[in-house]
Amino acid sequence: MQDRCTFEFAIIRFVPKVEREEFFNVGVIVFSKRKKFLEVKYHIDQRKLKAFSSETDIELLQKYLKSWELICAGVPAAGAIGKLELSDRFRWLTACRSTIIQSSKTHPGICHDPQKELETLFDNYVL
Repeated sequence: MQDRCTFEFAIIRFVPKVEREEFFNVGVIVFSKRKKFLEVKYHIDQRKLKAFSSETDIELLQKYLKSWELICAGVPAAGAIGKLELSDRFRWLTACRSTIIQSSKTHPGICHDPQKELETLFDNYVL
């Protein structure tokens, strides 16, 4: 039981028209303070994207999601947010916002391996 750790996760959503509140899942973000883990995994289903919003620029959407990845990694290209502590970066990314990329509320869990949990959540909620 001691090798288990708490983690938090949120589902990343694409919301093409914020005023309509329609969305589909494009990714998952997982954070574990104890394991010093913060990572995001995403995939854009182009067929769904065209069905939801034919005018959305997929390259721009990919750039937005890539910025989440950079912030999680804490690299210099992530700017000031990337310099924050892991927990602060996670809280910033999962804060409520009114943009085309949003996250669900955060959910807690217990796991042995946050990386494996990320893969499982991604398979269950995105693919």
